[in-house]
Amino acid sequence: MLYTSLLRPLLFRLSAEHAHNLTMAQIGMLQSHALGRSILKSFVGSITPSPVQAMGLTFEHPVGLAAGLDKNAEAMEGFFTLGFSHVEIGTLTPRPQPGNPQPRLFRLPADQAIINRMGFNNKGAENAAQRLAMRTSRWKIVGGNIGKNKETPNEQAHEDYVLAMQALHQHVDYFTVNISSPNTPGLRDLQHEAALKFLLETVAKENQRLGSKPLAVKVAPDLTKEEVQNMARLAAEAGFQGIIATNTTIGRSVEKTSADRIAAIGAGGLSGRPLTHKSTEVVSWIKEAVQENLSIIGVGGVFTAQDVIDKRNAGADLVQVYTGFVYQGPGMIKELEPAWKIG
Repeated sequence: MLYTSLLRPLLFRLSAEHAHNLTMAQIGMLQSHALGRSILKSFVGSITPSPVQAMGLTFEHPVGLAAGLDKNAEAMEGFFTLGFSHVEIGTLTPRPQPGNPQPRLFRLPADQAIINRMGFNNKGAENAAQRLAMRTSRWKIVGGNIGKNKETPNEQAHEDYVLAMQALHQHVDYFTVNISSPNTPGLRDLQHEAALKFLLETVAKENQRLGSKPLAVKVAPDLTKEEVQNMARLAAEAGFQGIIATNTTIGRSVEKTSADRIAAIGAGGLSGRPLTHKSTEVVSWIKEAVQENLSIIGVGGVFTAQDVIDKRNAGADLVQVYTGFVYQGPGMIKELEPAWKIG
């Protein structure tokens, strides 16, 4: 394939963040005119629809793009042209912030993995809303992944989530409350029961006031089964419609990358192949706890059609990709299509 044989080797000669920025710029350029969209479409061709009902919405097929790749809603048209059934933007905070110092994004090619400590770098929810307001009929389902600014203390975190929701509410089809990134100090403390209950209820109340959109919460893979299931039940009780499993892990269970390389990179969340089985296990825990009361979106280490099948068999209604897209390239949705064409 053109991407894996030619484009990826060229991109991987650049730093991970430079390659990411270049890719986003290229997709952004191509999406802006019919010829460019035709070029993007040539990577995937025709995709067979297989509608999926989740969170009260109808998705064209089960696979979407996870938050983190298009943080600022700058390449929506391009990603939909590449065949994704939904694109989750963000994480977006109410105020712009630069994120953590560079370097903060690292590839582990031998393990088909990435470590990042981006730190919710984004241009702010209002900035993204301006681009989302230009939505066209070619767009599919858009999710808004929201978080708190780094300097906001946890005691006031709910205010940031409400402000981000207010900015985006007219322009997205569902919201994801991100409390599980390891790269914002103290953020994961919001997963503790009392703090979580208050946050989810506050967000749900404001969402209802604005005119209800489906709500999901994104959980970490580093929790116990009991903790995950308690979070899922709290989300259902608060009136949420979905749960996303999972975010990146602070674990370092890699097989091929040297310990020295891992140590040199330092802190950050690990994604990709090393997370495949763990995230699928978390999906099964959630399904056991909530049955049909919540829609489940499985994220983590999705590279092949079999990975999609495994997560759906574990209980996921939808699946999202991120790291797999970095390694597989723009033809990925076509490669995953057999997962929903079977039978």
